[in-house]
Amino acid sequence: MTALAGLVKIELPTRTVRLCDGGLVIWGAETFAAKDAVFGTVGGLDGLDEGLGDEVPALSMKLLPAPSAAPADLMQASFQTARVRFWIAEVNPATGAAIGTPDLQFDGQLDQGTLTVGRSTRELEFTVVSMAERLFNKAEGNSLSPTFRKSVWSGETGDDFATGLTVSVAWGTEATATSGAN
Repeated sequence: MTALAGLVKIELPTRTVRLCDGGLVIWGAETFAAKDAVFGTVGGLDGLDEGLGDEVPALSMKLLPAPSAAPADLMQASFQTARVRFWIAEVNPATGAAIGTPDLQFDGQLDQGTLTVGRSTRELEFTVVSMAERLFNKAEGNSLSPTFRKSVWSGETGDDFATGLTVSVAWGTEATATSGAN
């Protein structure tokens, strides 16, 4: 007899958090527990939203942190872009060991966190976006100009005496169509 378990691994700069949706799951050298001393337990996952146009797939992960956890331990600027992965694992209930290799469901990064504190609730909600989010980072300023080239290669003078460069050309972008007579 086997059971299914959801696994989440959050690779923060300060530590790695490994949680599962109940019990204890051992996968290779890693142990996923139902509760973390700081981040508590998984409170839920909202469905994956497909990205359209200039949006990437994202989901919302709710954690129920330990009452003693300081807000500064739960949310830090350095946590943004930390890698987060979700798996479904087949588990031997008698040993807690994962059977085979768990199925990777989502590989993303932390985007935005919100800590909500109420009379009887304390929730930490993270938006987790696809790793494809990095594809939308604009490389503004990477232009074919003497100033930019010198910022990358100090002492470079190759563009200093270039003539006829009336329009800066951004590197890695498609040229815009021009009209008019030559």
